[in-house]
Amino acid sequence: MAPAPPWTSPTMAPPPPRKPLPLLLLSLSLPFLLLLLSLVFLLSHTTFSLLLCPLLPRPTSRPNAAATTAASAPTLDASMDKTLRAFHASSPPPPPPPPPLPPAPPLPVASRAKSGKKVSTKRNKSLLKLLHRQTPRARLFAARAAELFGSPRPCTRRFFMTWLSPLAQFGRRELLVVESLFRSHRDACLLIASDTMDSEGGSDRLRPFLDRGLRVAAASPDMAYLLKGTPAEAWLGTVQRGDVSPGSIPLGQNLSNLLRLALLYKYGGVYLDADVVVLRPFSDLRNAIGAQAVDAATGDWMRLNNAVMVFDQGHPLLREFIAEFAAKFDGSKWGHNGPYLVSRVAARWRRRRPEADLTVLPPQAFYPVDWNKIGGLFVAPKDRKGERWVKAKVESIKGESFGIHLWNRESRNLEMEEGSVIGRLLSDSCLFCNSSMFAKHE
Repeated sequence: MAPAPPWTSPTMAPPPPRKPLPLLLLSLSLPFLLLLLSLVFLLSHTTFSLLLCPLLPRPTSRPNAAATTAASAPTLDASMDKTLRAFHASSPPPPPPPPPLPPAPPLPVASRAKSGKKVSTKRNKSLLKLLHRQTPRARLFAARAAELFGSPRPCTRRFFMTWLSPLAQFGRRELLVVESLFRSHRDACLLIASDTMDSEGGSDRLRPFLDRGLRVAAASPDMAYLLKGTPAEAWLGTVQRGDVSPGSIPLGQNLSNLLRLALLYKYGGVYLDADVVVLRPFSDLRNAIGAQAVDAATGDWMRLNNAVMVFDQGHPLLREFIAEFAAKFDGSKWGHNGPYLVSRVAARWRRRRPEADLTVLPPQAFYPVDWNKIGGLFVAPKDRKGERWVKAKVESIKGESFGIHLWNRESRNLEMEEGSVIGRLLSDSCLFCNSSMFAKHE
């Protein structure tokens, strides 16, 4: 018979049952797990508040209390504690930025053309008044000219300009031309025939010259006085009766062509366009006009230009120019009454009177650069090769030219870059160098 186990003895109690090891570890680690979960909860709560809540959509305006209770109670606020609600309440959303203004629509081409035509029409009406009747200012023209030219200190040269454009267009470039004129001719007199410059604004532009003792004046032209006794006197009568159409070319352009001839015929001197920079004195010039183009094979001039003319008072060629204007006036052909007019009349004069008192200067005298290449003279050099070209061009023009025509019709919208040919020529020809006196007229 097998012996009984020890615990079966009536005198010994059996040992207590042992707990499994995993349960023991679980019971010991439970408090630590609860603490860890609490920390995770707090961290996730804070992360949500600080990082995610600002990304949630917010109302664009602060709602009132009733709306907040009704709208947000069943949604976001139901899952937020007081701290989170306080965070949102202390950070109101910034007002939305205003929408960008839409770009202004470009003016239609038709509107621009209509606006330009309206301005041109208005200006033509003003100029027709100069032809049809004497204005109060025009009646003073003869007296103003006599006062300028008859001063105690005689004028070494009489210069004339015409300006039949709006006053606002007589800007820095035109003033620099006047500077260049007086730099080379300190004792000269300049009369600007202009209805717009003969004004308070025009006087303001010319005051710096007057303050320095230079003799310059602007006077509204008296066409009846200037054309009296010329072949255009009868033409003026037909215009006043309405028998001559001004044509499609701006009237100021054609009227300027006649006015410069009449001024030279009446007084004698030098006519100068307002876009001709003077580079050296005209002291040796008499009864001269510049050629714009020559025949490369023969060297004979092919076309003259009336931007610069030097003539004695009452010169017979001037009278023929004026007669041609009156007889062949056409207001719808560009250049017909200007450069082409002096070219065809001078050609006839040369055939009829080859030894006549007239000097035709080569293009280099006033037109060293043709109209279609003038833009290159406004550009600064970009490298050493360009610098050499600019330097050579400046030396060539200064050495051979009395002045340079800027062909304002082609270059008026070009910026004069520092270091360009034109920039260097003007800096060498300015009278009030390094002065800001013209800044307001830029």
